Amino acid sequence: MFAAATLLLLVTVSLTLVRAVIGPSVFDRLLATNTIGTCTVLLLAVIGFLTERPEFLDLALVYGLLNVIGTVAVLKFFRQGSLGDPGSDEKARP
Repeated sequence: MFAAATLLLLVTVSLTLVRAVIGPSVFDRLLATNTIGTCTVLLLAVIGFLTERPEFLDLALVYGLLNVIGTVAVLKFFRQGSLGDPGSDEKARP
């Protein structure tokens, strides 16, 4: 059962990788990359369960957090043009 889940996750990652390469826009490619990250988290959790190594779940959680932070950073970069830009909420100083 878990071997089938692992195989389906690998198929999903390969199809999403194709979508990431031929995506029509940057946001489609970013969504595909985020999906690959999510599938990787699930794959790490399933492999950890199959090999009876619970520390894989810790690695999956850390990878999931890094995936979210990376996605937010890339979206901020495309929206504002720079990661160091504070945004339009702060008033300009004289």
